[in-house]
Amino acid sequence: MRHLGAAAGLVLAGCLVALAHAQDYRPPSTYVEREAWQEQAEVEPPAYPSEDRLIEFQVGNVATNRYFIDGGTISVGSDGVVRYVLVVLTGGGATNVSFEGINCASREWKHYASGRSDKTWSKSRAARAEWRLIENKPINPHHAFLYRYFFCPVNNAIRNADEGRDALRRGKHPNAG
Repeated sequence: MRHLGAAAGLVLAGCLVALAHAQDYRPPSTYVEREAWQEQAEVEPPAYPSEDRLIEFQVGNVATNRYFIDGGTISVGSDGVVRYVLVVLTGGGATNVSFEGINCASREWKHYASGRSDKTWSKSRAARAEWRLIENKPINPHHAFLYRYFFCPVNNAIRNADEGRDALRRGKHPNAG
């Protein structure tokens, strides 16, 4: 009986030592910290838009403006940003041309340059070249439409320019809600 008590004591002591070591044990982490996102260093405007490459897209049922993307300017950068040239024909007859980008991961857009009447670009000043949250508002809702229905279906950037052009021609990306 005496040996049984001693054996039980040793087992108990062993369990306590194992428990103490188990409390110090931390399994290896499976969490991998992402590197901070960085935008491409220098983003230059593409060629000025060409009328034969313009693809019209709809922005709601009551829009008075007409919206076009120059299909030849769509690109998906190594930073995940979808860049494109937007042409807006206003109800009053004005034409606005801009080179822009959408960061699908953060739901933001950026204005890189404005088109001039002589078909050259005027780069945005630093204050205007900041990323802005895409909001679905009645005034200028086109960024929300581009984000949701064409370039960022299910909050993910399109894979390439062909996918973006296809979505515009169809009137909506097949994965868009």
